[in-house]
Amino acid sequence: MTEPARLVVLVSGSGTNLAAILDACADTEDGSAGVVGPAVDRLDAEVVLVISNNPDAYALERATAAGVATSVMPHQGRDRSEYDTELAYEAKIVGADLIVLAGWNRVLTDAFLAHHTVINLHPAKPGAFPGLGAIDRAFEAWQRGEVTSGGVMVHYVADEGIDNGPVIGWEEVPFEPGDSLASFEQRVHETEHRLLVASIHTVLTELRSKL
Repeated sequence: MTEPARLVVLVSGSGTNLAAILDACADTEDGSAGVVGPAVDRLDAEVVLVISNNPDAYALERATAAGVATSVMPHQGRDRSEYDTELAYEAKIVGADLIVLAGWNRVLTDAFLAHHTVINLHPAKPGAFPGLGAIDRAFEAWQRGEVTSGGVMVHYVADEGIDNGPVIGWEEVPFEPGDSLASFEQRVHETEHRLLVASIHTVLTELRSKL
């Protein structure tokens, strides 16, 4: 993998994490891409396709504005295996090196996972609040005095389990006195953007080392 890695990003919503990836793939001022400072904020990669199962996802507009190809693939009423086989083909024909689930709200089957390396972003600590609504559920648990922090993790998607694959990286997001759901959610999203880019860098480094 001597050329920039080819990323396919799967999205269902607004696409703020897609925006972070696109920013990280953009060239630096001197035309180089790599690691800047103590944190990874540049990727030797390009997003070659953004796929959404939601035709109204604002992420599609973000991709189009950045000049990235998009594909809309609604899944309602589709056989899961048939849908995922078609999805896998869409990623294969653009030469995907890595699939990034950045706010993708559907569980993938082996019909897709058998053909691609897939990572997922989840706004909770490993083992905590799997599935949808993790930020809200963490905040409610804090209000009940059950937890003192939330978190963000990025993990491999190895099977059809929900948010339980091998962890690539994670960060704790502590609650602060007087937190509202909005203030906590903002800190989670800021952590997501940073951790997702760093985790993609880690995975691409591992993939390159195996070539």
